[in-house]
Amino acid sequence: MVTETRPTQTRTISAGADSSPAKPVGTFLYPSAASLVERAIRNNEASLSESGALVVDTGVHTGRSPKDKYVVDEGAAHESTWWGEVNHHLDPIQFATLRTDVLAHLDSKETIEIDLRAGADPAYSMPVHLRTEFAWAALFARNLFLPPTDHPALAPFTILHAPTFDADPARHGTRSSTVIALSLETQTIVIAGTRYGGEIKKSIFSTLQYLLPQQGVGTMHCSANRNQAGDVAIFFGLSGTGKTTLSTDGDRILIGDDEHGWNDNGVFNFEGGCYAKVINLSQTAEPGIWDASHRFGTVLENVVMDPEARKIDLDDASKTENTRAAFPITYIPDSAADGRGGHPTNIIFLTADAFGVLPPVSKLTPEQAHDWYLAGYTSKLAGTEKGVTEPQATFSACFGAAFLPLPPVRYAELLDKRIAEHKPSLWLVNTGWTGGKYGVGHRISIAHTRAIIRAILAGRLDKVELETESIFGLHLPVQVPDVPKELLKPWLGWPNYGAYERTAMQLAQDFRKAIG
Repeated sequence: MVTETRPTQTRTISAGADSSPAKPVGTFLYPSAASLVERAIRNNEASLSESGALVVDTGVHTGRSPKDKYVVDEGAAHESTWWGEVNHHLDPIQFATLRTDVLAHLDSKETIEIDLRAGADPAYSMPVHLRTEFAWAALFARNLFLPPTDHPALAPFTILHAPTFDADPARHGTRSSTVIALSLETQTIVIAGTRYGGEIKKSIFSTLQYLLPQQGVGTMHCSANRNQAGDVAIFFGLSGTGKTTLSTDGDRILIGDDEHGWNDNGVFNFEGGCYAKVINLSQTAEPGIWDASHRFGTVLENVVMDPEARKIDLDDASKTENTRAAFPITYIPDSAADGRGGHPTNIIFLTADAFGVLPPVSKLTPEQAHDWYLAGYTSKLAGTEKGVTEPQATFSACFGAAFLPLPPVRYAELLDKRIAEHKPSLWLVNTGWTGGKYGVGHRISIAHTRAIIRAILAGRLDKVELETESIFGLHLPVQVPDVPKELLKPWLGWPNYGAYERTAMQLAQDFRKAIG
């Protein structure tokens, strides 16, 4: 592992035709968190909270901008990319112009460069070089990725991060002034016109999701943990469904909270940190994430803070529902130092059902798991994307369509293969609403969801009697320790069964359309 004692270099750029002095450009191979915090505060990029966390305001972009995500239409990407609403075409010539213009923009500013790595398995590690105009963004990346290694397995990718550069649609071929563009041929990612840190993280995830399936590695939008005996569980789900919260619970060892690969040896984390949603975070219910969010070195995005007392308010959603904490995974007690685990014994699909008709837990057959994975039903929760202000029912292939550069069936086939080989138990867990749809019913409590997860991971549901409901064909446990029996059958919480049935049948119809 490379330590923080790597040398710091300084270079200058030309002052240009005018007489202004040359601006220093810091080139750091692996700067310390403290140096980046100091730099961010000195440059008025961020503020320090009373607990030591760095508080950042990302402006108008408080979530991802999926309509501004592009893949450069070049080489092998032309035939292999899943073109459409997720991956938009960008002309290679216009990308070259964009890249040149962004480099000129960065050359005119004080920037930071940092070497990082994605992929905890040495056989599939990828160097990541970030050049950014913001010290807080370098700290964000330092928290989320792994330290560099001297022997990477994959070719390096460079991120040119220019939040204050506005793309020109006429010149650069973009939809707006915001652009997140991936060029597989030049191994370059350009992020411009947005300060939202999640774009850095997800651009590398998308890159790995293009490269690794070609080597037979399943790539997954999921969290993962293991117990002391090494039994691994993975949790699929879109942002806000509980991946981080549920995988950091209890006495299990966290492998990773969001992005993993599954190869012949087991699962491995792509990252070295966590990017947790912290709105309404409870110190009692989620102590690990709470403590991590109040530590020096953590980056808090769009969290409201009292300007005088410097106390943060995690219940204040006045900026966005999508408040975030980015911190090293080591801030979570009992996290896995190696970021790796064996083959899963349990696979859990998390969904936040805004219609309130899915049971809190059901056991799936491999065929059902294939369908639920391809459909990726959940609800987009407020703030995870720009313009989303309340939960919306959605189908997102592989529980992460926004990050799939290849057709979804490629990822489903890889998952099917691993399931057939290792035969894990398969579960659908609803962390959304019950007793009615959003606005009528109520969200299933974290306490009950945690009781369900603990029962699954302890094997207490393996031999419990199952009851098959008639609309989705799901297999419901008739009892779960510490969970009311009436909660297990969602129709019992509705005041009118007919309303439940109509709503459930409509969702089932939409589900069938989603899987074709």
